Amino acid sequence: MKLTCIFCDYTAIPEQKIIFENDWCVFLQMPQDILEGSGVIIPKAHKETVFDLSEAEWKATYTLLEKVKPYLDSHFLPAGYSVGWNCYQVGGQSIPHAHLHVIPRYADEPFAGKGIRNWFKNEANRRPGQRAY
Repeated sequence: MKLTCIFCDYTAIPEQKIIFENDWCVFLQMPQDILEGSGVIIPKAHKETVFDLSEAEWKATYTLLEKVKPYLDSHFLPAGYSVGWNCYQVGGQSIPHAHLHVIPRYADEPFAGKGIRNWFKNEANRRPGQRAY
């Protein structure tokens, strides 16, 4: 059985919509119950992580991000954003195709004010044997 990448065939999921596209990448959104308005920018070519992107793909990602923010601002009215890449399984990447998460944040959500680092910098995430400074 041949395994396929769901981001290499980003049209295979009917609920997933292409909002913006350029020669190198696309911004995709799916209806979300919790992360309203969130989406991902992915390279069209299969690249495992952000570290594998070409300079052209980096620039194309930025170009889409410049379009995504005003679109999300006008359609979803967020109060902030969390934007980031997960790389490799230990880094939280579940789909081995590079994708930039663009997540609108809202003042009335339970985790408002808690950014990406909040999950990693707390004491519960201290590595065994790692000393405190």
